[in-house]
Amino acid sequence: MSGRASTRVAVLLGGRSAEREVSLVSGAECAAALRTAGYSVIEIDAGPDLVQRLADASPDVVFNALHGRWGEDGCVQGLLEWLGIPYTHSGVLASSVAMDKVKAKEVFAAAGLPVAEGRLVAKAEAAAGHPLPPPYVLKPYNEGSSVGVYIVSEGANGPARLAPDAPDLLLAETFVPGREMTVAVMGDRALAVTDIVAASGGWYDYQAKYAAGGSSHVIPAQIPREVEDACRDIAVRAHKALGCRGLSRSDFRWDESKGVAGLILLEVNTQPGMTPTSLAPEQAAHAGISFPDLCAWLVEDASCLR
Repeated sequence: MSGRASTRVAVLLGGRSAEREVSLVSGAECAAALRTAGYSVIEIDAGPDLVQRLADASPDVVFNALHGRWGEDGCVQGLLEWLGIPYTHSGVLASSVAMDKVKAKEVFAAAGLPVAEGRLVAKAEAAAGHPLPPPYVLKPYNEGSSVGVYIVSEGANGPARLAPDAPDLLLAETFVPGREMTVAVMGDRALAVTDIVAASGGWYDYQAKYAAGGSSHVIPAQIPREVEDACRDIAVRAHKALGCRGLSRSDFRWDESKGVAGLILLEVNTQPGMTPTSLAPEQAAHAGISFPDLCAWLVEDASCLR
């Protein structure tokens, strides 16, 4: 503990992405946990003066609690590489590829991992007609937290009514029915499988993710052993295929009617939510790792790169 007191950790939070509010909560929780673990901690809301604030703070390690664009897509990672400051979670390449859903799917497919069929479409094309046979999903190819996602149901009369601020390029994917599940990977270890049940009975959207009572988490998931093993294996392989380090979280859909063959990898989140009740920390707690210990492990994992 005494060695930790001399380690200065700058927690980056907030930022300017669509996930700013989520990041503020994650960052504050991580900062509190790191103080409990014995570190000297400063919180930095990542803005235009980030370089100057990092220079003033002179941290030994940066704990990256940013979510979404600029914080999760390799941008801030590249800045920290330039400044020579070790940082938590994945590096520049893994972060940028994971955030680009099209490129990530190509990596997963090349590694033999199960992904949904889909393609990149222009906003105008998606608004003019069905880019895929319904049911299908339309989503930004470079956002997280289910921001800007549309589900076009089977039998829909027309295409999605896109918001005026929808991005110019969207990923259209075949809708995969079934249960929503997730697996956190810590280093090279899959922690658990969580079954996510949205309170609305619908899909795991932004409201279900972050509103109080929006969803319930069943851990461990009550699923056949072979499906659990497949989830764990795919999550670790996806983590390695992207070149992730630290902590990641792989999200799945599972069509029970097809057994293991109904398991589809949706995406890998290189900056999973980091509150004590977020999915990855919940799985760590299930594995006997407290939230302060998880945050401390991430700092030590980053420090070893110095």
